[in-house]
Amino acid sequence: MVNGQPRKVEPVEHLKSKVVALYFSAHWCPPCRAFTPILKDFYEEVGDDEFEIVFVSFDRAAEALTQYMNEMHGSWCYLPFGSPVIKQLSDQYDIHGVPVLVIIKPSGEVVKSNARADIMGQAVKPPKETFQGWKVACGL
Repeated sequence: MVNGQPRKVEPVEHLKSKVVALYFSAHWCPPCRAFTPILKDFYEEVGDDEFEIVFVSFDRAAEALTQYMNEMHGSWCYLPFGSPVIKQLSDQYDIHGVPVLVIIKPSGEVVKSNARADIMGQAVKPPKETFQGWKVACGL
């Protein structure tokens, strides 16, 4: 896993004691490109060291992933293009399309399978309030 610097980080250590949002997305996907800036603003407004987004790319080329990261993403972590972990996570969390935002505990247990709705749904709460709900659900 690579952080936004970009520097490799040890996932288990880096994500320990954090609310983790797995963001399955791709540059070629118009709904993804519409949601990503909203997610970036949400992440920056929460501004909590106990919150980490991990971008899980469905891009078809490394260049597309890099372009997407440079143009739209926050300073969150991502899996390198072609990482076998991308397929593992997609299978584990039953991802069949993008964009999808899944909130998990550090153990990997799902807390919210459609967290995108929490950020841009009908009954949207302020980002810090939404994050606190996720944090409580994660037992942190």
